[in-house]
Amino acid sequence: MIPNLNNLPSYDSVGVQERVDRFCKRSIKKSSKVEGLKLALSMIDLTTLEGKDTPGKVQQLCYKALHLHDRLENIPTVAAICVYPTYVKIAKTALGNSGIQVASVATAFPSGQSSRNTKIIDTKFAVDQGADEIDMVISRGEFLAGEYNFVFDEIAAVKEACGKAHLKVILETGELDTLDNVRKASEIAMYAGADFIKTSTGKIQPAATMPVTYVMLDAIKDFYLKTGTIIGMKPAGGISTSKIALQYLVMLNEVLGEKWMNKTYFRFGASSLANDILMQLVKSETGFYQSSNYFSKD
Repeated sequence: MIPNLNNLPSYDSVGVQERVDRFCKRSIKKSSKVEGLKLALSMIDLTTLEGKDTPGKVQQLCYKALHLHDRLENIPTVAAICVYPTYVKIAKTALGNSGIQVASVATAFPSGQSSRNTKIIDTKFAVDQGADEIDMVISRGEFLAGEYNFVFDEIAAVKEACGKAHLKVILETGELDTLDNVRKASEIAMYAGADFIKTSTGKIQPAATMPVTYVMLDAIKDFYLKTGTIIGMKPAGGISTSKIALQYLVMLNEVLGEKWMNKTYFRFGASSLANDILMQLVKSETGFYQSSNYFSKD
């Protein structure tokens, strides 16, 4: 059932930014930094979502996931590979029994502009191809028009179509205009059955930002306190450096705590982030930065 949206917290953008700025100023010791980088690496959904994607490009991305840096010891694998539905089977075959999940976008990604029936067919196709996770987009036009029941029912229908696959609901926060709208969309998604809420498609600007992520984490916290259910979080788009990733993890730990500090409940939607983390880990081990030429271009 759709939640009561009239009694939600109201967010002041200046106040939220001040709170976020404090997370960014936390000092992290070297040993903790290395562990934090490894944790961030394990949370990445390596992603290729371009019109020019090919089977070869998807296979190359899967190879990278399996061989992030063969000379570095004790580094984790990434959490998942995220592709279009037509490439799910190729990714599943390439990843084998590695334990790396295959995520697939669906529901007319990135615009969401199609019928509900088409979105359900899209979702079922991805699941039938072997997708472990579905990343759907909400209908932002309907949301901004105040058709909250439409958005709720659509998410619930897609959740049912997912079967055993986990559902990540993309809010596309850059199109929601206000932090209060971000909170409202988060509530709708969680009560409709989302396993994760996700900031962005990565196709518009701004994509993920720390203020909108903070509001979404705050919504997850309140939902957990009310229901006892843990909802995951995925900021996506624009997170390309180790420094920023660590700032997100500081915020995650301080807002939600240790239960969420793992790939089961937190993901980064990124590709270039993996290379930057690997460069930092090489620097930590050898004292020198490795040339970017040693890392694949995603």
